[in-house]
Amino acid sequence: MGEREDRVRDLLARESAGGEVTVRGWLRSARHGKDLSFLDLSDGSCLSGIQVVVDPGLPGYEEVVKPLRTGCAIEARGSLADSPGKGQRYELKATAVELLGAVGDDYPLQKKRHSFEFLRTIAHLRPRTNTIAAVLRVRNAAARAIHDFFQQRGFLWLHSPILTLSDAEGAGEMFRVTTLDADAPPRREAGGVDFGADFFGQEAHLTVSGQLEAEIAALAMSRVYTFGPTFRAENSNTSRHLAEFWMVEPEMAFCDLTGNMELAEAFLKSVIRRVLDDCVEDMAFFNQRIEKTVLETLEHIAATPFEHMTYTEAIAVLEGSGRSFEFPVKWGADLQSEHERYLTEEHVGKPVVVTDYPASIKAFYMYLNDDGADPERRTVRAMDVLVPRIGEIVGGSQREHREDVLLRRIEAQGLDPERYWWYLELRRHGTVPHAGFGLGFERLVQFMTGMANIRDVIPFPRVPGYAEF
Repeated sequence: MGEREDRVRDLLARESAGGEVTVRGWLRSARHGKDLSFLDLSDGSCLSGIQVVVDPGLPGYEEVVKPLRTGCAIEARGSLADSPGKGQRYELKATAVELLGAVGDDYPLQKKRHSFEFLRTIAHLRPRTNTIAAVLRVRNAAARAIHDFFQQRGFLWLHSPILTLSDAEGAGEMFRVTTLDADAPPRREAGGVDFGADFFGQEAHLTVSGQLEAEIAALAMSRVYTFGPTFRAENSNTSRHLAEFWMVEPEMAFCDLTGNMELAEAFLKSVIRRVLDDCVEDMAFFNQRIEKTVLETLEHIAATPFEHMTYTEAIAVLEGSGRSFEFPVKWGADLQSEHERYLTEEHVGKPVVVTDYPASIKAFYMYLNDDGADPERRTVRAMDVLVPRIGEIVGGSQREHREDVLLRRIEAQGLDPERYWWYLELRRHGTVPHAGFGLGFERLVQFMTGMANIRDVIPFPRVPGYAEF
Protein backbone atom coordinates (compact mmCIF):
# COMPACT_ATOMS: atom_id res chain seq x y z
CA MET A 1 0.00 0.00 0.00
CA GLY A 2 1.63 3.17 -1.19
CA GLU A 3 1.37 6.45 0.67
CA ARG A 4 -0.15 8.18 -2.34
CA GLU A 5 -2.77 5.57 -3.14
CA ASP A 6 -6.38 6.83 -3.20
CA ARG A 7 -9.44 4.58 -2.96
CA VAL A 8 -12.13 5.05 -5.59
CA ARG A 9 -14.82 5.17 -2.91
CA ASP A 10 -13.09 8.07 -1.16
CA LEU A 11 -12.49 9.98 -4.39
CA LEU A 12 -16.12 9.77 -5.45
CA ALA A 13 -17.22 10.96 -1.99
CA ARG A 14 -15.16 14.16 -2.15
CA GLU A 15 -17.03 17.44 -2.00
CA SER A 16 -15.22 18.84 -5.02
CA ALA A 17 -12.75 17.94 -7.73
CA GLY A 18 -9.12 18.98 -7.85
CA GLY A 19 -5.78 17.73 -6.66
CA GLU A 20 -3.37 15.06 -7.77
CA VAL A 21 -4.47 11.48 -7.07
CA THR A 22 -3.19 7.94 -7.59
CA VAL A 23 -5.49 4.97 -8.10
CA ARG A 24 -4.77 1.29 -8.56
CA GLY A 25 -7.18 -1.36 -9.70
CA TRP A 26 -8.51 -3.54 -12.51
CA LEU A 27 -10.06 -2.44 -15.78
CA ARG A 28 -13.69 -3.24 -16.35
CA SER A 29 -13.32 -1.92 -19.87
CA ALA A 30 -10.89 -0.03 -22.07
CA ARG A 31 -12.08 2.05 -25.01
CA HIS A 32 -9.46 3.51 -27.30
CA GLY A 33 -10.63 6.30 -29.61
CA LYS A 34 -8.78 8.47 -32.04
CA ASP A 35 -8.47 11.37 -29.64
CA LEU A 36 -8.75 9.79 -26.17
CA SER A 37 -8.70 6.49 -24.29
CA PHE A 38 -11.29 5.81 -21.61
CA LEU A 39 -10.36 3.30 -18.91
CA ASP A 40 -13.06 2.18 -16.44
CA LEU A 41 -11.10 1.28 -13.30
CA SER A 42 -12.43 -0.49 -10.19
CA ASP A 43 -10.56 -1.23 -6.98
CA GLY A 44 -13.47 -3.05 -5.28
CA SER A 45 -14.03 -0.34 -2.67
CA CYS A 46 -17.47 0.52 -4.08
CA LEU A 47 -19.86 -0.42 -6.85
CA SER A 48 -18.87 2.49 -9.08
CA GLY A 49 -15.59 2.63 -10.89
CA ILE A 50 -13.74 5.76 -11.90
CA GLN A 51 -13.09 6.71 -15.48
CA VAL A 52 -9.47 7.37 -16.34
CA VAL A 53 -9.14 9.62 -19.39
CA VAL A 54 -5.85 9.34 -21.25
CA ASP A 55 -4.64 11.68 -23.99
CA PRO A 56 -2.67 10.04 -26.84
CA GLY A 57 0.06 12.58 -26.21
CA LEU A 58 0.89 10.91 -22.88
CA PRO A 59 4.45 9.49 -22.90
CA GLY A 60 4.32 5.75 -23.52
CA TYR A 61 0.73 5.90 -24.78
CA GLU A 62 1.24 3.56 -27.74
CA GLU A 63 3.31 1.06 -25.76
CA VAL A 64 1.38 1.02 -22.46
CA VAL A 65 -2.12 2.46 -22.80
CA LYS A 66 -3.19 1.35 -26.27
CA PRO A 67 -2.74 -2.40 -25.53
CA LEU A 68 -4.76 -2.19 -22.29
CA ARG A 69 -7.96 -4.24 -22.13
CA THR A 70 -10.53 -5.63 -19.70
CA GLY A 71 -8.92 -7.30 -16.69
CA CYS A 72 -5.56 -5.50 -16.75
CA ALA A 73 -4.29 -4.17 -13.42
CA ILE A 74 -2.96 -0.62 -13.64
CA GLU A 75 -1.84 2.37 -11.64
CA ALA A 76 -3.05 5.74 -12.87
CA ARG A 77 -1.89 9.14 -11.67
CA GLY A 78 -3.39 12.49 -12.53
CA SER A 79 -5.86 15.17 -11.50
CA LEU A 80 -9.40 14.60 -10.26
CA ALA A 81 -11.75 16.57 -12.50
CA ASP A 82 -15.49 17.09 -12.84
CA SER A 83 -16.83 14.69 -15.45
CA PRO A 84 -18.91 15.96 -18.36
CA GLY A 85 -20.32 12.46 -18.88
CA LYS A 86 -23.66 11.28 -17.48
CA GLY A 87 -23.78 8.93 -14.50
CA GLN A 88 -20.38 9.88 -13.10
CA ARG A 89 -19.38 12.76 -10.89
CA TYR A 90 -15.62 12.79 -11.33
CA GLU A 91 -13.01 11.41 -13.68
CA LEU A 92 -9.26 11.15 -13.54
CA LYS A 93 -7.28 13.00 -16.21
CA ALA A 94 -4.16 10.87 -16.39
CA THR A 95 -0.63 12.18 -16.37
CA ALA A 96 0.86 8.69 -16.03
CA VAL A 97 -0.40 5.14 -16.51
CA GLU A 98 1.57 2.05 -15.49
CA LEU A 99 0.67 -1.54 -16.31
CA LEU A 100 0.89 -3.63 -13.15
CA GLY A 101 -0.60 -6.89 -14.43
CA ALA A 102 -1.50 -7.93 -17.95
CA VAL A 103 -4.19 -10.46 -18.91
CA GLY A 104 -4.01 -13.39 -21.29
CA ASP A 105 -6.11 -13.92 -24.38
CA ASP A 106 -8.24 -16.39 -22.42
CA TYR A 107 -9.41 -13.91 -19.75
CA PRO A 108 -13.01 -15.11 -19.18
CA LEU A 109 -14.64 -11.93 -17.85
CA GLN A 110 -15.82 -9.40 -20.39
CA LYS A 111 -18.08 -6.36 -20.21
CA LYS A 112 -21.27 -8.38 -20.50
CA ARG A 113 -23.56 -10.34 -18.23
CA HIS A 114 -22.34 -13.78 -17.22
CA SER A 115 -24.59 -16.40 -15.64
CA PHE A 116 -24.07 -17.11 -11.95
CA GLU A 117 -23.63 -20.78 -12.83
CA PHE A 118 -20.69 -19.86 -15.07
CA LEU A 119 -19.21 -17.54 -12.45
CA ARG A 120 -19.14 -20.36 -9.90
CA THR A 121 -16.72 -22.20 -12.19
CA ILE A 122 -14.34 -19.23 -11.99
CA ALA A 123 -14.70 -18.34 -8.31
CA HIS A 124 -11.09 -17.11 -8.36
CA LEU A 125 -12.18 -14.27 -10.65
CA ARG A 126 -15.85 -13.69 -9.89
CA PRO A 127 -15.26 -11.10 -7.11
CA ARG A 128 -14.32 -8.74 -9.97
CA THR A 129 -17.93 -8.74 -11.17
CA ASN A 130 -20.35 -6.08 -9.97
CA THR A 131 -22.76 -8.52 -8.34
CA ILE A 132 -20.31 -10.68 -6.40
CA ALA A 133 -18.29 -7.64 -5.30
CA ALA A 134 -21.50 -6.04 -4.01
CA VAL A 135 -22.37 -9.27 -2.18
CA LEU A 136 -18.97 -9.28 -0.47
CA ARG A 137 -19.35 -5.65 0.63
CA VAL A 138 -22.83 -6.35 2.05
CA ARG A 139 -21.49 -9.48 3.72
CA ASN A 140 -18.73 -7.43 5.34
CA ALA A 141 -21.14 -4.73 6.49
CA ALA A 142 -23.51 -7.33 7.95
CA ALA A 143 -20.69 -9.06 9.85
CA ARG A 144 -19.58 -5.76 11.34
CA ALA A 145 -23.18 -4.93 12.29
CA ILE A 146 -23.56 -8.32 14.01
CA HIS A 147 -20.50 -7.78 16.17
CA ASP A 148 -21.60 -4.24 17.01
CA PHE A 149 -25.08 -5.40 18.01
CA PHE A 150 -23.83 -7.94 20.52
CA GLN A 151 -20.87 -5.96 21.80
CA GLN A 152 -23.09 -2.97 22.55
CA ARG A 153 -25.34 -5.26 24.61
CA GLY A 154 -22.55 -6.66 26.74
CA PHE A 155 -22.08 -10.00 24.97
CA LEU A 156 -18.68 -11.67 24.91
CA TRP A 157 -17.49 -13.14 21.59
CA LEU A 158 -16.62 -16.78 22.18
CA HIS A 159 -14.31 -18.62 19.80
CA SER A 160 -15.94 -22.05 19.81
CA PRO A 161 -14.05 -25.10 18.46
CA ILE A 162 -14.30 -26.33 14.88
CA LEU A 163 -13.22 -29.86 15.84
CA THR A 164 -15.61 -31.70 18.14
CA LEU A 165 -16.43 -35.11 19.62
CA SER A 166 -20.16 -34.43 20.01
CA ASP A 167 -23.07 -33.88 17.64
CA ALA A 168 -24.86 -30.71 18.74
CA GLU A 169 -27.92 -31.43 16.60
CA GLY A 170 -28.08 -35.19 17.05
CA ALA A 171 -28.73 -35.64 13.34
CA GLY A 172 -25.49 -37.45 12.54
CA GLU A 173 -24.80 -35.39 9.40
CA MET A 174 -21.18 -34.61 10.27
CA PHE A 175 -17.84 -34.67 8.48
CA ARG A 176 -15.35 -37.06 10.10
CA VAL A 177 -11.85 -35.73 10.80
CA THR A 178 -9.12 -38.35 11.00
CA THR A 179 -5.40 -38.97 10.53
CA LEU A 180 -5.89 -42.73 10.13
CA ASP A 181 -4.75 -44.46 6.95
CA ALA A 182 -7.80 -44.48 4.69
CA ASP A 183 -6.62 -47.62 2.88
CA ALA A 184 -5.74 -49.64 5.98
CA PRO A 185 -7.21 -48.17 9.18
CA PRO A 186 -6.57 -50.03 12.44
CA ARG A 187 -9.36 -52.42 13.39
CA ARG A 188 -10.87 -53.49 16.69
CA GLU A 189 -11.02 -57.20 17.50
CA ALA A 190 -14.79 -57.03 17.40
CA GLY A 191 -14.66 -55.34 14.00
CA GLY A 192 -14.94 -51.74 12.89
CA VAL A 193 -12.36 -48.97 12.85
CA ASP A 194 -10.34 -48.45 16.03
CA PHE A 195 -10.67 -44.69 16.52
CA GLY A 196 -8.77 -45.08 19.79
CA ALA A 197 -5.67 -45.04 17.58
CA ASP A 198 -6.74 -41.79 15.93
CA PHE A 199 -5.26 -38.36 16.66
CA PHE A 200 -7.72 -37.46 19.43
CA GLY A 201 -8.16 -41.02 20.69
CA GLN A 202 -11.82 -40.87 19.66
CA GLU A 203 -13.92 -40.33 16.56
CA ALA A 204 -13.86 -36.58 15.80
CA HIS A 205 -15.86 -34.40 13.44
CA LEU A 206 -16.22 -30.88 12.10
CA THR A 207 -18.72 -29.01 14.23
CA VAL A 208 -22.30 -28.42 13.19
CA SER A 209 -22.76 -25.73 15.83
CA GLY A 210 -20.96 -23.81 18.56
CA GLN A 211 -24.04 -23.88 20.76
CA LEU A 212 -23.04 -26.49 23.33
CA GLU A 213 -19.74 -24.72 24.03
CA ALA A 214 -21.58 -21.38 24.11
CA GLU A 215 -23.76 -22.77 26.90
CA ILE A 216 -20.60 -23.49 28.90
CA ALA A 217 -19.52 -19.87 28.58
CA ALA A 218 -22.99 -18.40 29.12
CA LEU A 219 -23.26 -20.24 32.45
CA ALA A 220 -20.26 -18.26 33.60
CA MET A 221 -20.24 -15.03 31.57
CA SER A 222 -24.05 -14.61 31.31
CA ARG A 223 -24.07 -13.41 27.67
CA VAL A 224 -21.93 -14.77 24.86
CA TYR A 225 -22.12 -15.29 21.12
CA THR A 226 -20.22 -17.33 18.57
CA PHE A 227 -19.62 -16.33 14.96
CA GLY A 228 -17.71 -18.82 12.88
CA PRO A 229 -17.76 -21.62 10.31
CA THR A 230 -19.93 -24.72 10.80
CA PHE A 231 -20.38 -27.82 8.67
CA ARG A 232 -23.20 -30.17 7.66
CA ALA A 233 -22.66 -33.35 5.66
CA GLU A 234 -26.22 -33.18 4.36
CA ASN A 235 -26.57 -34.28 0.74
CA SER A 236 -28.77 -31.34 -0.26
CA ASN A 237 -28.35 -29.78 -3.68
CA THR A 238 -30.72 -26.87 -3.14
CA SER A 239 -30.47 -23.09 -3.44
CA ARG A 240 -30.66 -22.82 0.38
CA HIS A 241 -28.02 -25.31 1.59
CA LEU A 242 -24.25 -25.32 1.93
CA ALA A 243 -21.91 -27.89 3.43
CA GLU A 244 -19.77 -25.14 4.98
CA PHE A 245 -21.41 -21.97 6.25
CA TRP A 246 -21.09 -19.38 9.00
CA MET A 247 -23.31 -19.34 12.07
CA VAL A 248 -24.11 -16.64 14.59
CA GLU A 249 -25.17 -18.15 17.91
CA PRO A 250 -25.92 -16.03 20.99
CA GLU A 251 -26.51 -17.74 24.32
CA MET A 252 -27.99 -16.03 27.38
CA ALA A 253 -28.19 -17.17 30.99
CA PHE A 254 -31.25 -16.14 33.03
CA CYS A 255 -33.30 -16.02 29.81
CA ASP A 256 -36.47 -17.78 28.69
CA LEU A 257 -38.15 -18.23 25.31
CA THR A 258 -39.79 -14.79 25.47
CA GLY A 259 -36.48 -13.02 25.98
CA ASN A 260 -34.96 -15.14 23.23
CA MET A 261 -37.62 -14.09 20.73
CA GLU A 262 -37.26 -10.43 21.68
CA LEU A 263 -33.50 -10.56 21.12
CA ALA A 264 -33.84 -12.34 17.76
CA GLU A 265 -36.27 -9.73 16.45
CA ALA A 266 -34.15 -6.81 17.65
CA PHE A 267 -31.06 -8.47 16.19
CA LEU A 268 -32.51 -8.98 12.71
CA LYS A 269 -33.94 -5.48 12.55
CA SER A 270 -30.67 -3.93 13.72
CA VAL A 271 -28.49 -5.75 11.18
CA ILE A 272 -30.91 -5.04 8.31
CA ARG A 273 -31.09 -1.36 9.25
CA ARG A 274 -27.29 -1.05 9.34
CA VAL A 275 -26.87 -2.67 5.94
CA LEU A 276 -29.54 -0.43 4.42
CA ASP A 277 -27.77 2.62 5.85
CA ASP A 278 -24.18 1.59 5.12
CA CYS A 279 -24.58 -0.06 1.69
CA VAL A 280 -26.92 2.35 -0.09
CA GLU A 281 -25.30 2.01 -3.54
CA ASP A 282 -24.96 -1.76 -3.38
CA MET A 283 -28.50 -2.28 -2.09
CA ALA A 284 -29.90 -0.06 -4.86
CA PHE A 285 -28.02 -2.28 -7.32
CA PHE A 286 -29.62 -5.44 -5.90
CA ASN A 287 -33.03 -3.81 -5.98
CA GLN A 288 -32.58 -2.86 -9.63
CA ARG A 289 -30.77 -5.91 -11.01
CA ILE A 290 -31.55 -8.88 -8.75
CA GLU A 291 -34.84 -8.57 -6.83
CA LYS A 292 -37.05 -5.54 -7.40
CA THR A 293 -38.79 -5.73 -4.02
CA VAL A 294 -35.75 -6.27 -1.81
CA LEU A 295 -35.54 -2.69 -0.48
CA GLU A 296 -39.29 -2.51 0.17
CA THR A 297 -39.21 -5.85 1.98
CA LEU A 298 -36.23 -4.94 4.17
CA GLU A 299 -37.62 -1.51 5.07
CA HIS A 300 -40.93 -3.15 6.03
CA ILE A 301 -39.19 -5.74 8.22
CA ALA A 302 -37.02 -3.15 9.94
CA ALA A 303 -40.09 -1.12 10.91
CA THR A 304 -42.80 -3.73 11.61
CA PRO A 305 -43.36 -5.97 14.66
CA PHE A 306 -43.03 -9.67 13.89
CA GLU A 307 -46.10 -11.93 13.98
CA HIS A 308 -46.20 -14.74 16.57
CA MET A 309 -47.99 -18.08 16.45
CA THR A 310 -47.52 -21.55 17.86
CA TYR A 311 -46.71 -24.53 15.68
CA THR A 312 -50.20 -25.88 16.35
CA GLU A 313 -51.73 -22.61 15.15
CA ALA A 314 -49.48 -22.63 12.07
CA ILE A 315 -50.62 -26.14 11.18
CA ALA A 316 -54.25 -25.04 11.48
CA VAL A 317 -53.60 -22.07 9.16
CA LEU A 318 -51.92 -24.30 6.59
CA GLU A 319 -54.65 -26.93 6.77
CA GLY A 320 -57.30 -24.26 6.28
CA SER A 321 -55.48 -22.50 3.43
CA GLY A 322 -57.04 -24.60 0.69
CA ARG A 323 -53.59 -25.03 -0.83
CA SER A 324 -52.30 -28.28 -2.27
CA PHE A 325 -48.76 -28.34 -0.89
CA GLU A 326 -46.10 -30.68 -2.23
CA PHE A 327 -45.35 -31.84 1.32
CA PRO A 328 -48.40 -32.93 3.36
CA VAL A 329 -49.43 -30.78 6.31
CA LYS A 330 -50.12 -32.60 9.54
CA TRP A 331 -49.38 -32.12 13.22
CA GLY A 332 -46.05 -33.75 14.01
CA ALA A 333 -44.44 -33.12 10.61
CA ASP A 334 -41.73 -30.48 10.24
CA LEU A 335 -42.60 -27.33 8.33
CA GLN A 336 -41.11 -27.23 4.84
CA SER A 337 -39.95 -24.17 2.95
CA GLU A 338 -43.24 -23.96 1.01
CA HIS A 339 -45.19 -23.93 4.28
CA GLU A 340 -42.93 -21.30 5.85
CA ARG A 341 -43.14 -19.06 2.79
CA TYR A 342 -46.95 -19.30 2.71
CA LEU A 343 -47.13 -18.18 6.33
CA THR A 344 -44.82 -15.20 5.81
CA GLU A 345 -45.63 -14.11 2.28
CA GLU A 346 -49.35 -14.75 2.04
CA HIS A 347 -50.89 -15.29 5.47
CA VAL A 348 -49.36 -12.37 7.38
CA GLY A 349 -47.11 -10.56 4.89
CA LYS A 350 -44.18 -10.17 7.29
CA PRO A 351 -41.80 -12.26 9.42
CA VAL A 352 -43.42 -14.88 11.62
CA VAL A 353 -42.04 -16.39 14.82
CA VAL A 354 -43.36 -19.94 15.23
CA THR A 355 -43.00 -21.49 18.70
CA ASP A 356 -43.68 -24.69 20.63
CA TYR A 357 -42.81 -27.36 18.07
CA PRO A 358 -43.38 -31.09 18.63
CA ALA A 359 -40.59 -32.57 20.72
CA SER A 360 -40.27 -35.45 18.26
CA ILE A 361 -38.91 -33.22 15.47
CA LYS A 362 -36.61 -30.99 17.54
CA ALA A 363 -33.19 -31.40 19.14
CA PHE A 364 -32.63 -33.04 22.51
CA TYR A 365 -31.45 -29.85 24.23
CA MET A 366 -34.75 -27.94 23.91
CA TYR A 367 -36.85 -27.38 27.05
CA LEU A 368 -39.70 -29.88 27.26
CA ASN A 369 -43.07 -28.25 27.88
CA ASP A 370 -45.50 -29.69 30.41
CA ASP A 371 -48.39 -29.83 27.97
CA GLY A 372 -50.25 -33.05 28.59
CA ALA A 373 -49.84 -36.73 29.19
CA ASP A 374 -49.93 -37.76 25.52
CA PRO A 375 -46.25 -38.33 24.63
CA GLU A 376 -47.05 -37.92 20.93
CA ARG A 377 -48.26 -34.36 21.54
CA ARG A 378 -45.46 -33.08 23.76
CA THR A 379 -43.87 -29.83 22.61
CA VAL A 380 -40.64 -27.97 23.34
CA ARG A 381 -39.93 -24.29 23.89
CA ALA A 382 -38.49 -23.83 20.42
CA MET A 383 -38.77 -20.90 18.06
CA ASP A 384 -38.13 -20.41 14.36
CA VAL A 385 -38.12 -16.98 12.73
CA LEU A 386 -39.51 -17.22 9.21
CA VAL A 387 -39.04 -14.53 6.56
CA PRO A 388 -40.36 -14.10 2.99
CA ARG A 389 -38.49 -15.80 0.10
CA ILE A 390 -36.18 -17.74 2.45
CA GLY A 391 -38.36 -19.34 5.11
CA GLU A 392 -36.50 -20.17 8.31
CA ILE A 393 -33.67 -17.74 8.99
CA VAL A 394 -33.31 -18.12 12.78
CA GLY A 395 -33.81 -21.23 14.90
CA GLY A 396 -33.56 -21.28 18.67
CA SER A 397 -35.00 -22.40 21.97
CA GLN A 398 -35.00 -22.21 25.69
CA ARG A 399 -32.50 -24.89 26.71
CA GLU A 400 -33.38 -27.86 28.88
CA HIS A 401 -31.69 -27.08 32.21
CA ARG A 402 -33.17 -30.02 34.17
CA GLU A 403 -30.60 -32.82 34.24
CA ASP A 404 -33.06 -35.71 34.55
CA VAL A 405 -35.23 -34.49 31.68
CA LEU A 406 -32.19 -33.80 29.50
CA LEU A 407 -30.81 -37.29 30.10
CA ARG A 408 -34.12 -38.87 29.08
CA ARG A 409 -34.20 -36.74 25.91
CA ILE A 410 -30.65 -37.74 24.97
CA GLU A 411 -31.44 -41.42 25.44
CA ALA A 412 -34.76 -41.14 23.60
CA GLN A 413 -32.94 -39.84 20.52
CA GLY A 414 -30.52 -42.77 20.55
CA LEU A 415 -27.51 -40.70 21.55
CA ASP A 416 -24.72 -41.85 23.87
CA PRO A 417 -24.96 -39.95 27.19
CA GLU A 418 -21.22 -40.49 27.69
CA ARG A 419 -20.57 -38.18 24.77
CA TYR A 420 -22.47 -35.45 26.60
CA TRP A 421 -21.19 -36.04 30.13
CA TRP A 422 -19.98 -32.48 30.57
CA TYR A 423 -23.17 -31.04 29.06
CA LEU A 424 -25.21 -33.02 31.58
CA GLU A 425 -22.90 -32.00 34.41
CA LEU A 426 -23.55 -28.32 33.67
CA ARG A 427 -27.13 -29.02 34.80
CA ARG A 428 -25.82 -30.22 38.16
CA HIS A 429 -23.59 -27.27 39.09
CA GLY A 430 -25.31 -23.89 39.27
CA THR A 431 -27.75 -24.46 36.44
CA VAL A 432 -30.19 -21.68 35.49
CA PRO A 433 -32.79 -21.21 32.76
CA HIS A 434 -30.99 -20.12 29.60
CA ALA A 435 -31.75 -19.70 25.92
CA GLY A 436 -30.20 -18.95 22.57
CA PHE A 437 -30.60 -19.13 18.83
CA GLY A 438 -28.67 -19.71 15.64
CA LEU A 439 -28.64 -17.61 12.50
CA GLY A 440 -27.24 -18.92 9.23
CA PHE A 441 -25.17 -15.96 8.09
CA GLU A 442 -25.36 -16.84 4.40
CA ARG A 443 -29.15 -17.12 4.54
CA LEU A 444 -29.26 -13.62 6.01
CA VAL A 445 -27.02 -12.26 3.25
CA GLN A 446 -29.07 -14.11 0.64
CA PHE A 447 -32.25 -12.61 2.05
CA MET A 448 -30.88 -9.06 2.19
CA THR A 449 -29.45 -9.12 -1.34
CA GLY A 450 -32.26 -11.03 -3.04
CA MET A 451 -29.77 -13.48 -4.54
CA ALA A 452 -31.53 -16.64 -5.73
CA ASN A 453 -28.80 -19.14 -4.80
CA ILE A 454 -26.94 -19.30 -1.50
CA ARG A 455 -23.81 -20.43 -3.37
CA ASP A 456 -23.48 -16.88 -4.67
CA VAL A 457 -23.34 -15.17 -1.27
CA ILE A 458 -20.29 -17.01 0.10
CA PRO A 459 -16.87 -16.49 -1.51
CA PHE A 460 -16.06 -20.17 -1.93
CA PRO A 461 -19.11 -22.47 -1.77
CA ARG A 462 -18.80 -26.07 -0.55
CA VAL A 463 -21.63 -28.30 -1.69
CA PRO A 464 -22.05 -32.02 -2.44
CA GLY A 465 -19.54 -33.03 -5.09
CA TYR A 466 -17.83 -29.63 -5.20
CA ALA A 467 -15.13 -27.99 -3.07
CA GLU A 468 -13.01 -26.23 -5.71
CA PHE A 469 -10.98 -23.09 -4.92
